Amino acid sequence: MTANTTPRLDLYAHIHKALRLFMSDTLQQLSRLDIDDPLDLAAGLVQLDALLDAARHHIDKENQFVHPAIEARRAGASAAIEVEHEEHLDTIATLRAEGAALRAMPTHAAAQRLYRRFAAFVAHNFEHMAVEESRHNQALWAAYTDDELHELHGRIMASIGPREMSETLRWMIPALTPAERALVIGSLPPAVQAPVLASARALLNDTAWAKLCRAVGQPSAPGLVEAA
Repeated sequence: MTANTTPRLDLYAHIHKALRLFMSDTLQQLSRLDIDDPLDLAAGLVQLDALLDAARHHIDKENQFVHPAIEARRAGASAAIEVEHEEHLDTIATLRAEGAALRAMPTHAAAQRLYRRFAAFVAHNFEHMAVEESRHNQALWAAYTDDELHELHGRIMASIGPREMSETLRWMIPALTPAERALVIGSLPPAVQAPVLASARALLNDTAWAKLCRAVGQPSAPGLVEAA
C-alpha cells in the first residue's frame, strides 16, 4: 500500500512568510533609521505602525478562528500560544508608545531602544510561528479534513477587508515561491486578479514576473522593478 503523500492544507504557511518578510524589512529600517532626517524618520515609523497593525490583525484572526477550531477538538492544545498572544499584544502596545515618543522627540537613545525592543519582538515571533506551524498544524490535521480546513480558511479570508488584504499581499507576493505565488494569484476571481497582478509587477524582478505571468496565462512586459 502506498502512503498518501499529498501535502495537507497549511493555514499558516503563506501568511507567516509574509509576516517574516515584513518583520525583517522593518527591522532593517529601524536599524539604519536616521533621526536627523525627518523624512527617513517618518517613513521608518510609518512602516513600524503598519507592521504592528498587521501583527495585531494576525493575532485577532488566530484568536477568532484558528484557536477555537483547535480547542473544539483538541482541548488545551492552543493554550500556550494563547498566552503568548497576550504577551505580544502588550509588546505591540509598548512598541507603539515608544514609536510615538521617538516621533515626538527624536534621540539616538530612543531610536536604539526601539530598535532593540523590536528585534526581541521579531525573534520571539519567529519562534512562536515555528510552534504554530508544527504543533498547531499537527493538531488541526489530526482533527480536521482538508475540506473542513478549506472552509475555515474561507471564513478567515472573508473577514479580511480590502485595505488589510492589500497590505498583506504587498508582503506576501514577494515572500512566496513561484509556485505558491501562482497558486495565490491564480485562485483569485478575474476582477480581483487584474489589480493584484498590476501591483505585483513592482514587487518582482523580471525573472519572477515572467514565471508568474506564464503560470497564470498572462503576457509579460519589461519595466522598472524592485528586487524580488
